[in-house]
Amino acid sequence: MNEDIIKNISLELNVKSYQVSNTLKLLSEGATIPFIARYRKEATGSLDENTISMINEVYMYQVNLLKRKEDVMRLIEEKGLLTPDLKDKIMKAQKLVVVEDLYRPFKEKKKTKATEAINMGLEPLAKEILKENKNILEIAKTYINDKIKSREDALEQALYIVSENISDNPNFREYIRNNMENYGIIKVKKNKKKEDTNRVYEMYYDYQEKVKYIKPHRILAINRGEDEGILNVSIEQNMDYIENYLKNKLIHKREYKTALLIEYAIKDALKRLIIPSVTREVRAELTLKAEEVAIKNFGNNLHNILLQPPIKDKVVLGFDPAFRTGCKLAVIKPTGEVEHIDVIYPHEPVNKLEEAREKILDLIDKYSIDIIAIGNGTASRESEAFVASTIKLAKRKVSYVIVNEAGASVYSASKLAQEEFPDLHVEQRSAVSIGRRLIDPLSELVKIEPKSIGVGMYQHDVTPKKLDQELGFVVETAVNSVGVNVNTASRELLNYVSGLNKKMIDKLLEYKKLKGKILSRGELTKVFSAKVYEQAIGFLRIPDANNFDKTAIHPESYEVAKKILERYNLKMEDMGSEKIKSTLHNVDINKLSSEVNSDIYTVEDIIKSLIAPLRDPRDMIEAPILKSDILSIDDLKVGMEVFGTVRNVIDFGAFVDIGLHDDALIHVSQMADSFVKHPNEILKVGDIIKCYILKIDKEKNQVSLTLLNDKILI
Repeated sequence: MNEDIIKNISLELNVKSYQVSNTLKLLSEGATIPFIARYRKEATGSLDENTISMINEVYMYQVNLLKRKEDVMRLIEEKGLLTPDLKDKIMKAQKLVVVEDLYRPFKEKKKTKATEAINMGLEPLAKEILKENKNILEIAKTYINDKIKSREDALEQALYIVSENISDNPNFREYIRNNMENYGIIKVKKNKKKEDTNRVYEMYYDYQEKVKYIKPHRILAINRGEDEGILNVSIEQNMDYIENYLKNKLIHKREYKTALLIEYAIKDALKRLIIPSVTREVRAELTLKAEEVAIKNFGNNLHNILLQPPIKDKVVLGFDPAFRTGCKLAVIKPTGEVEHIDVIYPHEPVNKLEEAREKILDLIDKYSIDIIAIGNGTASRESEAFVASTIKLAKRKVSYVIVNEAGASVYSASKLAQEEFPDLHVEQRSAVSIGRRLIDPLSELVKIEPKSIGVGMYQHDVTPKKLDQELGFVVETAVNSVGVNVNTASRELLNYVSGLNKKMIDKLLEYKKLKGKILSRGELTKVFSAKVYEQAIGFLRIPDANNFDKTAIHPESYEVAKKILERYNLKMEDMGSEKIKSTLHNVDINKLSSEVNSDIYTVEDIIKSLIAPLRDPRDMIEAPILKSDILSIDDLKVGMEVFGTVRNVIDFGAFVDIGLHDDALIHVSQMADSFVKHPNEILKVGDIIKCYILKIDKEKNQVSLTLLNDKILI
């Protein structure tokens, strides 16, 4: 490992060098990120998954940057032009673009106006122009030949070489790039030849903003509008300022004829070579940063929706709304098994309202339904009104909840769904998926391609590979933070367990099929290799075991856990009891770690597991709002207090389900009295929040919310 790179990463991420080097060492040995984050805290200083991932990413970037530096130095050295000063500049460069700037003057050129002029033998004349030779006009005459007909022709061709020389100067390019980043203005205009049918990009028809301040979501929107041919985009700078900067650098004898020639070359270099190139670089950097923000935001939203708390021990009726084709129903047991499939037609054009009502009430009685999970797609709010009025007539207490059904149709038509429910139609499978999302969101949502879950923004405007990598990492982190029941976990859930691959999963499922039920973690030493067992076993749980196998304690720490129990005269069967909670509450971790010969991180995690052996991080999150009646926009008044569920968090705000047909918006400016850099600092997907009606637009059926009730003007 390169010590300089480790030092740079340490400074960039504000972590200690030992944390970086230990993390990289573990990764190089084949340890997974979830395993390192959970079971190697003593080595990393308790770094979380995101920081470990960032260390890996930055290290790979730095390694690739170093490789490019070495390649560039080798190529320049081969020409005999590598000076100690140039080598030092290349090695100190922190960005690839700076390395490429330094290499540009030495790069083999494709056919350009300058290379043609060089082939005509005019390079010496170009050098004389840059030297500001006062006899330049006389010198130019000596270049007249069969190809060069006049002095003016010679100077014109030589100036192409001068222009390229100016463009290749790394200091000039860096200065102009920095100027564009700090003072440039992005200007967007509507393309008059292209129709924007739905006026999607209306706010950008005549738009400008400083490059330095433009928001990531605007960059992605502008890029999309440009790709569709609706918008024309440029970056404007103070060209007089830039030209004067170059004149001051290149022209020292303004009284000579060379001054006018160099001025001409400066204008040509800027217009034809530097500005187009630097503009591409700056826009590429803006897009890269915008993508990072959008992808990270999508990842945060996905993480939060995956970790929504399961509704335990409830019979759920999955309700997939529709108009013409009817609403599909699926009765789901608390275990996730499908008990009954049906369809009703309460809406237009069939309008069998009473028949539908009677069927719902019969299902409630027959299967003791507790909650109805209604998908939030087409006919959702009409179905909500129907369900709200129907459950008032039920003989038992029944609630309902609106469930985000994004991706349900993708799952329903998938090969996986066909294998799982070969006898059901696509729409029926969708009702099952909606119901199961309430019972166990994580287990159900892992069956769906992450980007289809519908909690991002601009996901179609970012690099697909980057998005897939980030979302895959998010799902992996979520699954391993919860852990899986080795006896009930689906193949889809096992796909994300630390250390497992397809071959290992096949072996595990085959072993389960043969045994019927896995009774201990120790059995899996016969299934997995030593390395796979080490990486995976802590995340594979046996909830009904009467020992440590039901906890998040890794088998490598079982002896330490036994010592802790013995130290306080506790037994295995005391796990989770009030006795163990009171005994281990507020113990001196440092002292205990020394006594049991372990580190404080491992001991702390063991104690948490002993106190709550079946601990699930989702239990700490507020459950979804269960409703029994419906809300209309006519019921609202400005200033009214309402409760809602955050459905999506985006760059400029958050969409909240308060029970209306469409989600209401809380703009970022309405989230706090102080400046909020990004809405996810305040809210996350799935949050149950108290908010206030800020504005009602009945014509557009839009409602604006605020978290700041003292800011409402009634």
